[in-house]
Amino acid sequence: MERWESLRPDGYRFVWEDGLFRPGTDSFLLSSMPRLKRGLRVCDLGSGTGLLGLLLLQREAVQRGASPSQEEAVQRGASEASLTVTGLEQLPAAVELAERCAAVNGLSGRLISYCMDLRDAPQRFATGSFDLVISNPPYYGGVPSPRDARRLARHESACTLSELAQAAAYLLRWGGAFCLSYKPERLTDALCILRKARCEPKRLRFVQETASAAPSLALLEGRRGGNPGLSVERPLILRGPDGAPTPELDAIYFRDAPS
Repeated sequence: MERWESLRPDGYRFVWEDGLFRPGTDSFLLSSMPRLKRGLRVCDLGSGTGLLGLLLLQREAVQRGASPSQEEAVQRGASEASLTVTGLEQLPAAVELAERCAAVNGLSGRLISYCMDLRDAPQRFATGSFDLVISNPPYYGGVPSPRDARRLARHESACTLSELAQAAAYLLRWGGAFCLSYKPERLTDALCILRKARCEPKRLRFVQETASAAPSLALLEGRRGGNPGLSVERPLILRGPDGAPTPELDAIYFRDAPS
């Protein structure tokens, strides 16, 4: 069943289906990691139905305080300096939904989707085409789910982290950033793979359900050609002592937006 939801009051609308990349917390959390600014050329590897890219576009609009009328002007192409997101996704059904999402939000020129294997990126893009690459990649090995969308989203059966990092390194300009989410138990693998791909790990932030809980997710940023030196940032805490969402989590979900 196809479902449409709004990211915030008067904000962008995203679409999903039960069998195609259900919206998850990881995408929202990862969208808070990149340092956004106008004019960034972003590539989303394994973009699904386009939610992560849409989150970045919404966040960039909030950061610059765009009013609805100003945002409509940007959507019509009045500002060529706006952030753009190009998604690479293998599943045609997911790409079709992403394209419809872009059209509904007036973002066809800023939220672009290609139906292709990310390992084929050199066949379509020149090296250094993007300033930022993002990905919410598969975390697990082992026996995958029999449903294609869930298999591709959760298991490395179709693409390994090494292949993902190599694609990111190819697509990034020198000094560009690669942001991804990963499981803490596989963090050593991620750090080693990024360094081998010459995307030097530069920022690390753990996600914890509460201040006393063990990390459940790691948000990582590598920099193409960066010098060694990793900054471990304060953890992202999801819930306070009373069990309520923290103000930061509310902001990530745009729940602090005026109604």
